[in-house]
Amino acid sequence: MTRDVKEIFIYDTTLRDGSQGEGISYTLEDKLKIVKKLDSFGVDYIEAGNPGSNPKDLDFFKEVAKCDIKSKLVAFGSTRRVGVKVEEDMGIKSLLFANTPAVAIFGKSWDLHVTDIIRTTLDENLSMIEDTVKYMKSMGKEVIFDAEHFFDGYKNNREYAIESLKSAAKAGADFAVLCDTNGGTMPWEIENIINDVLQNVNVNIGIHCHNDTGMAVANSVVAAKCGAVQIQGTINGYGERCGNANLITIIGNLEVKLGKKCLDNNSISELTNVSKTVAEIANMTHEKSYPYVGASAFAHKGGMHIDGVNKNSISFEHINPEIVGNERRFLMSEVSGKSTILSSIQKIIPEIKKDSKEAQEMVDILKKLEYEGYQFEGAESSFELLIRKHLGKTKEFFKVIDFRVIEEAAGIKSAYAMIKLEVDGKEEITAADGAGPVNAMDKALRKALTVFYPELKDIRLTDYKVRVLDPDKATGAKVRVHIETSDGEATWGTVGVSTNIIEASWKALLDSIDYFLYKEIDRK
Repeated sequence: MTRDVKEIFIYDTTLRDGSQGEGISYTLEDKLKIVKKLDSFGVDYIEAGNPGSNPKDLDFFKEVAKCDIKSKLVAFGSTRRVGVKVEEDMGIKSLLFANTPAVAIFGKSWDLHVTDIIRTTLDENLSMIEDTVKYMKSMGKEVIFDAEHFFDGYKNNREYAIESLKSAAKAGADFAVLCDTNGGTMPWEIENIINDVLQNVNVNIGIHCHNDTGMAVANSVVAAKCGAVQIQGTINGYGERCGNANLITIIGNLEVKLGKKCLDNNSISELTNVSKTVAEIANMTHEKSYPYVGASAFAHKGGMHIDGVNKNSISFEHINPEIVGNERRFLMSEVSGKSTILSSIQKIIPEIKKDSKEAQEMVDILKKLEYEGYQFEGAESSFELLIRKHLGKTKEFFKVIDFRVIEEAAGIKSAYAMIKLEVDGKEEITAADGAGPVNAMDKALRKALTVFYPELKDIRLTDYKVRVLDPDKATGAKVRVHIETSDGEATWGTVGVSTNIIEASWKALLDSIDYFLYKEIDRK
């Protein structure tokens, strides 16, 4: 029997467990930015790190103490060590030094780990759990006990795994969190085991899942449905191996689908922004396929799908994308139909209708360019610029008078770009070096243009892809270059095609600048 829970406490471990993900290395400033973002988002707990593991975390706890935040900061660490008094354990002292209102104490609940990994007796392990929790409570801390490898332990020795929770509960733990540390538990096992725990242990239950079988989100949602009141995870699922449970998807499911309140300030509409902001800080790609918040989550390409969404959005969308701060996208392609092209045209000239000659002309242009190798799916910004050009709705922001790229055979800097351009009759000549010709071109172009358009300093390339279109022509093959650009808030894609990779990159780069400057006009 499941127990209905009307409030879920969200426990974020992006800064600790998430930092163990491949390719992630937060600076102190990165961690402070993430804390502030999570706090404004309304998560309940922010696990800030393990103060006993490295000097960076100790410095972070000193700095974060100066921040005015409502979320509870949590320091993470182990139970006392085998044979050491709790008040003398260096790890415990580090947890107290962090001076957070709450601590997360992890301990063993799988008998295999007790006997084979930390090599002590089962009774001593239970004493380690009880001593540590009791001591931390005596120091005025809110205590979250993380029962490490709980589900594997339960399946191997049910009685002992539950006894580990009872030891924490007896000592006064505020939460006992069941950890699927190896990430191998299935949703139906989660349901059965949590129901058993709830009937036998008198403590608030939480869940901490890893994604090794792709079940972390499902397991977390099932746990909440059964009666777990604390859900642990990371933003975007960052974490070791296959990652942790993705809190972004979990919050979307709990708030939107299950009607369970997760966020203090009802900020579900910030879901997409939080996901993108943390990805940006972590220097990780924001995956288009992320549920709720990805660029493809509400993207439609097939003509019938687009027509259906235009008539009634629920025909092909499970929710209104605005609920989670995302937006609907119609992908530009020859299979999209005239309605998609019309919607892009109407952004520029609203009075144009579906049966107008301009709409048909743009369909013909699209088909011709796709035949030549262009692809505007994900590069709708380039297509919008084509529409402006065809309809005579363009503005010449700048004129390139001369442009050259020089590549070196060797050296620290492998390329140089020189550019001469004109804006409103005023010329600017500049040069830049870069780690390759595209990087040098990008830097030189923006260096020259920021003299006239200082807002360009805020944009940067976030992705660069090259696709060889006809490999049978070897070095004479045509290439398609797709560039993704961001100003820190919005992201847009542009495309260029040529037999010369420099020229294709240049076309996409110019489009990215032009599109941004048109956006700035609209914003003003």
